[in-house]
Amino acid sequence: MGLALRLAAAGADVTVGSRTAERARDKVDEAVARWADRALRIVGDLNEKAAAADIVVMATPWDAAVVTGRGLAAPLAGKVVVSMANALQRVGDEFQPLIPARGSVAESLQAALVDSHVGAAFQHVPARLLADLDHDMDCDVLVCADRPEAFEQTERLVALVPGLRPVVAGTLSLAGAVEAFTAVLLNVNVRHKARASIKLTGL
Repeated sequence: MGLALRLAAAGADVTVGSRTAERARDKVDEAVARWADRALRIVGDLNEKAAAADIVVMATPWDAAVVTGRGLAAPLAGKVVVSMANALQRVGDEFQPLIPARGSVAESLQAALVDSHVGAAFQHVPARLLADLDHDMDCDVLVCADRPEAFEQTERLVALVPGLRPVVAGTLSLAGAVEAFTAVLLNVNVRHKARASIKLTGL
């Protein structure tokens, strides 16, 4: 929901999807209540309505991304779909990465959505920072994709949010490494009680 808030704050029209429209509307109402003084154009509706957008962000839990994508394959055909999920588990006090069968959540989603163009991004942006519109963002977002359309549209989406810089990292074959590093970043933040993100120097 944090990304939806940021995009809406940047002037985008955002539809948050769910399996039931009521649940989607409840989530949106809860999220925007804190920012009643801002004209955030966010609505909640069915997944099928959200899939009608020009670009779609798959923000489900990682183990629901492929199932959700398959159910929306028809309306997502020909579109860029941005995967921001990370396959992680918590073992004791530590976050550890899981490796999906195809190497990453993004690659698995691309395999399920053969007629769509999948990009991977936003894995390393702390969710709490995204949701706090009073906090200025200042971090880099690594972007992986196999197709030019996915690179171009995902980069433009990232750049809509002030303070986020899109950085092309490579093809979806590298998405697994990007996703897995999120576990390292989470552990650093937990250990140091911080909200650290990624910022590349010399670029």
